[in-house]
Amino acid sequence: MKKKTVAIAFAGGGTGGHVYPGLAVADEFRLLAAHNGMNVRVCWIGSSRGMDRTIVEKSVDVNGKKSADVFYGIPAGKLRRYVSINNFFDIFKIIGGFFSSFAILCKIKPVLLFSKGGFVSVPPCMAGKLLNIPVFTHECDFTPGLATKLNAHSAERILLSYKESACYFAESLRAKTIVTGNPVRPSFYNASSERGRAFLGLAKNTKPILLVLGGSTGARQINELVWENSEWLCERFVVVHQTGMKNAANAIDGAAPSRTADYKPYQFIYEQMSDVIAASDIVLSRAGANSIWECATLRKPLVLIPLAGSGTRGDQEENAAFFEKNGAALVLGRGKADGENMRAALEKLLPEGERKKMQNNCAQLVGNERPAKTISTLLFQRVEKALALLKEGKEC
Repeated sequence: MKKKTVAIAFAGGGTGGHVYPGLAVADEFRLLAAHNGMNVRVCWIGSSRGMDRTIVEKSVDVNGKKSADVFYGIPAGKLRRYVSINNFFDIFKIIGGFFSSFAILCKIKPVLLFSKGGFVSVPPCMAGKLLNIPVFTHECDFTPGLATKLNAHSAERILLSYKESACYFAESLRAKTIVTGNPVRPSFYNASSERGRAFLGLAKNTKPILLVLGGSTGARQINELVWENSEWLCERFVVVHQTGMKNAANAIDGAAPSRTADYKPYQFIYEQMSDVIAASDIVLSRAGANSIWECATLRKPLVLIPLAGSGTRGDQEENAAFFEKNGAALVLGRGKADGENMRAALEKLLPEGERKKMQNNCAQLVGNERPAKTISTLLFQRVEKALALLKEGKEC
């Protein structure tokens, strides 16, 4: 007799940092479900605008199977912490997102909703709570964002990357928290330095490889630092630079003309990213939770330039401070993100012995557990419980 297919809903988006970790959990959940003979249909609820749909629909697991079976786009109103006329208009987007989420959840009838955060995840979590669907939410950052704080009231369990994060929730919510670590895509546990070098065309190269990341859309501050110091950088490294789509047109012009053989700009790297990081010797990056945990998983020394200023709540600065405290990164914070300090930090990591120390610290920080697998196990156990209750005619 054919087994009934179980629907699981995932919600999150707005940036790649809210999508990739959720896809990591979806991939692990599929593997676990298949191993236990459960047929699963993964449904993703994300923003109807932006990169969410593109990332989700092209994502595949290590076996080449799609991470999500279907993507549903909803209106997404941003939750700003500053005064803006857009806050007024976005109220209507949030309301529209709620009603869209309610209709989608009624249609797909998931036995569980997993939220990876971002402003787009709030309406689905609210609708899930109203429909008595068990909600699990995960926070990547050291301190919870506004979306997670709102989702926490709808959630049955609040999953955290850092044990210290629990104290930022109201005492009444702390009993719901579970420390799982930050989910990383399965491909990062099977990454190959050789494949990465082949992709970059660097099979015979002997220089250290410096990978420059600025997040899924790039970072103008980091890009300009690299371009302004390109000659110095290319004398010491092969610079692999993910510029972001918005900055791609300036990439070649920004490189030192005489050193372009050692400067390799890319608009965006997705499928090969785990292999490219594996091939790298040092990573210069923002301090988004997703990127730094992926790099730490592959034991890569980090030089971090966290996003700071009025346009951010300071989460990247807190992430960077945690990594620096644990000896897994050098941080160029406010007032220090200039060419001189960047060169000094990279110079410090040129000796292989210094990089080795940081690699060991990354290994201790990450540990031996696979957070995405830990989370998928928690979800699977809750799904089994929900199915048993439904079979008995009770609520989940």
